[in-house]
Amino acid sequence: MSHNHISVGQRVLDIEARAVNALKDSLDDQFSAACEQMLKAKGRVIVTGMGKSGHVGSKLAATLASTGTPSFFVHPGEASHGDLGMITADDVVLALSNSGETAEVLAILPVIKRKGTVLIGMTGRPSSTLAQLSDVHLTVAVSEEACPHNLAPTSSTTAALAMGDALAIALLEARGFTAEDFALSHPGGSLGRRLLLKVDDIMHAGDTLPAVSTNTSFSDALLEMTAKGLGMTAVIADDGTLAGIFTDGDLRRLLDRDLDIRKASIADVMVTNPITIASGHLAAEALQIMESRTINGLVVLDADRKPIGAFNMQDLLRAGVV
Repeated sequence: MSHNHISVGQRVLDIEARAVNALKDSLDDQFSAACEQMLKAKGRVIVTGMGKSGHVGSKLAATLASTGTPSFFVHPGEASHGDLGMITADDVVLALSNSGETAEVLAILPVIKRKGTVLIGMTGRPSSTLAQLSDVHLTVAVSEEACPHNLAPTSSTTAALAMGDALAIALLEARGFTAEDFALSHPGGSLGRRLLLKVDDIMHAGDTLPAVSTNTSFSDALLEMTAKGLGMTAVIADDGTLAGIFTDGDLRRLLDRDLDIRKASIADVMVTNPITIASGHLAAEALQIMESRTINGLVVLDADRKPIGAFNMQDLLRAGVV
C-alpha cells in the first residue's frame, strides 16, 4: 500500500495551524488576568501537568524562566510525595490538562487551594473540574486532533504550547525584558556571547600588545608586528597616548610609495587618527565597526586615550562573536 507522506504532513500542519489560529478568538479577560497574577506574584510560577501536558508544561516553565519570569516545573505525581513543599502562598500554579480531569493534577489541588496559592488552569474543557476550581482559566480547546483517530494529543498540545508562548511573551514585554537580560540567562549561547562579551575580554594586553614608540625604526616596528602576530602595531606618543597605527595593509600600500624604508621611522609611515574602540564596549560593537569600515583589527584605548589592548577578526572568530 502506497502512502503519500507529504500530503499527510500537509494535512497535519493545516489542522494544527487552524487550532492555533482559533486560539486568537479565545483570548479574553482571563488571559489578561493570568498575566496580571503572574506579574504580581512575589514568588514563582510553578507549572505542572501529566503526560504530554507535562512535557508542554516543562517547556513552558523553561521559556518563562528564560524570559524574566522565575518558574520551574513540578511533576504532579512527585508533588503528592513531598514536592508540594516547594509551593508557597506567594507562588502561582499553572496547571495543564487537556481534559481538565487528570487524576494526578486534581489530587494536588486541595493542598494548593488550602495554601491560598493562585491557581491558573489551562484546559480544553471549560466545564472540567480543573477549570471550575481555577482562579483563572485559559481555554485551549481544539476542534480535532491531527491524529486520524482523534486520539493522540497533537493539535491540543500544539495549542497549549502556543498559549504558553503567548503568556511568556506578554509577560516579557510587560516587564520590559531586554535582549541583554535574555543573554544573562543564556551566557553560553551565541546571543550571550554577542551581548555580554566585551572587547576587554578578547584583547591582547600587556606584553602581548604590539606597540612601539614614535621614534622606533620602520624595520624594528615590522619585527614587533611579526612577533606579536596581530598584523598591526600601535604607535605610542611620548605622553603614552596613541599617536597612530601601522598594519599589514599599510605595508602593502607602502610599496607604491617612493620611500626609503631602510631609513624611515614608524612615525613617517603610520596612520594617524586611526579607528579605535574604547575599553568596556561590546565585542559585537567592535565587529560592526570592523565590518562597516573594512578593517581587520582595532586598538583598545582607556579613558586617557592610552592603548591598553588590541585584537583582530581572528580573535572575534575564536570568541564566537562572528
